[in-house]
Amino acid sequence: MKEAIHPEYRKVVFLDTSSDFKFLSGSTQGSEETIEWEDGNTYPLIRVEISSESHPFYTGKQKADKAGGRVDRFKKKYNLS
Repeated sequence: MKEAIHPEYRKVVFLDTSSDFKFLSGSTQGSEETIEWEDGNTYPLIRVEISSESHPFYTGKQKADKAGGRVDRFKKKYNLS
């Protein structure tokens, strides 16, 4: 790899603002805001609006599409079922 062209990869804490869920991960994203993690170290804090803790796909609270496909809608529209 070429020197001095890659961003710095470091540990950061992501905070899901909708559920107050925090997790430690690696990222090239930086932040002026910091937080002390469970291991006693201080890491940059990145605020996110959605994570696996609050996303409907992962929480099981997603809405199922009951409308069906094109054929089902056609049959329903013309009372063919």
